[in-house]
Amino acid sequence: MKLALSFILLLPFLSIVAAENVTYDGRSLIINGTRRLIVSTTIHYTRIMPEMWPEAIRLAKEGGANTIDTYVFWNVHEIEPDIYNFAGRNDLVRFVKLVQEAGLFLMLRIGPFIGAEWNYGGIPVWLHYIPGTAFRTESASFKYYMEKFVTYIVNMMKREKFFASQGETGPIILAQIENEYGHLQGFYGVGHNYSDWAARMAVSKDIGVPWIMCREGDALDPVIGTCNDFYCDDFQLASDKPKIWTENWTGWLPTYWAPKYHRPSRDSAFAVARFFQKGGSVVNYYMYHGGTNFGRTGGGGFTTSYDFDGPIDEYGLVRFPKWGHLKELHEAIKLCENVVLNTNQPTNIAIGPSQEGTVWGDPSSKICVAFLANYDNTNDATVVFQNASYDIPAWSVSILPDCKNVVFNTAKPSQEKCGEVQFGGDSSSNNPLKWEVFVEKAGIWGKEADLVYNGLVDQLNVTKDASDYLWYTTR
Repeated sequence: MKLALSFILLLPFLSIVAAENVTYDGRSLIINGTRRLIVSTTIHYTRIMPEMWPEAIRLAKEGGANTIDTYVFWNVHEIEPDIYNFAGRNDLVRFVKLVQEAGLFLMLRIGPFIGAEWNYGGIPVWLHYIPGTAFRTESASFKYYMEKFVTYIVNMMKREKFFASQGETGPIILAQIENEYGHLQGFYGVGHNYSDWAARMAVSKDIGVPWIMCREGDALDPVIGTCNDFYCDDFQLASDKPKIWTENWTGWLPTYWAPKYHRPSRDSAFAVARFFQKGGSVVNYYMYHGGTNFGRTGGGGFTTSYDFDGPIDEYGLVRFPKWGHLKELHEAIKLCENVVLNTNQPTNIAIGPSQEGTVWGDPSSKICVAFLANYDNTNDATVVFQNASYDIPAWSVSILPDCKNVVFNTAKPSQEKCGEVQFGGDSSSNNPLKWEVFVEKAGIWGKEADLVYNGLVDQLNVTKDASDYLWYTTR
């Protein structure tokens, strides 16, 4: 019976990932009539070299992901009004095709304000000089150019038939408008009007898949508000929308003023297991492969490295034990997919002062899943569940796909599996990666100045954000 149950629960993940109809209800996304758990991984195409894209996508899939997530970077694509750049690291279509060829879904976060520790949050600097423009508020010129770019990207994706609604091979199952605006809109006074406009504008593009807005808990219907944080198990929405975690931070953003932050893999695994235990259905790791802020693309104060302590490091190498630890977690979660998503409400059981059991399904029918959590961050615990005793380490979750046998505990990864990975590529390749040098224009002492002005000037207005160099002389 145990073997048969395992086979039935694994079957949906062994099939080819394909989508044609994507809807949702309060429990999950529904793809081609089937409820799906989504394990997504963020890889920014602009932050890694195109030669690295296939391997990064492959490692994400090997690590248990069924979805890739990326922002769209407005200021690298529309370098001047109506002048577009989609070459090299900016070749969005090529990146999406690679995701498609890998048999994975895609979450396309168009923004076009993206934040992301990216220069100007992704907004082109030329927009700053258009009279009357105020960013992310009730500004007619900002809304005009924002909608124009969103439409441009949507039409590009439609031409390639990338939206799942355009055929079963379309990988895009979710799209995002704006980014992390909910906690800021009060400062704008009319911020809610702007966010509602953005939601209506996005829906009007008729892409045939759901739109999301992260950190926008009261997003206008039918847009889904989502959570960004280290922990999102207690995140709640209206009952008719699924619980989506768009940014599960694998580490933290690298800055010049603070030491690099390391998030233990057992904490990441604990957070994800608790999220699914408490009704979550979509999780996205931000970042899975952080990459590099090339040239002047990084935002103020952020380092060239965007490593983020992800399961794949800045250079495209697997980071152990995090990559393998999370791979094991995903394997265990996938065993639970059918039962967890097809149970309306779980049964919660107190099994100790800081321990909680959650049962999905019907234990009497032997088709059930149990999560046993110990959220005491210091002390291990021994609990009794269904007349059996279980040892649960501090700050961990045990996963029981049949309500009896623990297949994984988030604090105890298998050392053997943490070391299993096949690296792609050909060491004998005649086309090795090449170094690129970014050369920034700087004034040359003794030459005629670009401009002469008697007094101090605003650096951004003078340089148009093309250089960090602005030279002064005194007499």
